[in-house]
Amino acid sequence: MIAYLDANVVIYLVERHPVWEPKVVSRLARLRAAGDSIAISDLARLECLVDPLATGNSAVVGDFHAFFRDPAVQVFPLSAAVCERGAAIRAAHRFKPLDSLHLAAAAEHGCGLFLTNDASLARFPDVRVEILT
Repeated sequence: MIAYLDANVVIYLVERHPVWEPKVVSRLARLRAAGDSIAISDLARLECLVDPLATGNSAVVGDFHAFFRDPAVQVFPLSAAVCERGAAIRAAHRFKPLDSLHLAAAAEHGCGLFLTNDASLARFPDVRVEILT
């Protein structure tokens, strides 16, 4: 199974959030132990890099780039199919634009799990959404 990580999960992991990072590490370890793979989309780059670029934190920018280059992390492109499915998801469920695109990327690439801490996304029917707690 491919587990798609929402941008918030990647931020918690890379920025070593004191509460959320251990939860992410634990969940990812269980996924990998089960033979599952991890994925994100190019959209995560946009969301993850905004704050460290705005604050000039080049060390954190470097940490994100290292994560994006990790061979154990698949990076899906934002193709026309993803964008069109994102529009359909937004129209049907009224999710925010970026959330709709993340969900579309996960669905278009056959992910079996979407890991997030955004409980509002739990009602998405096309991919199993797991709320990180």
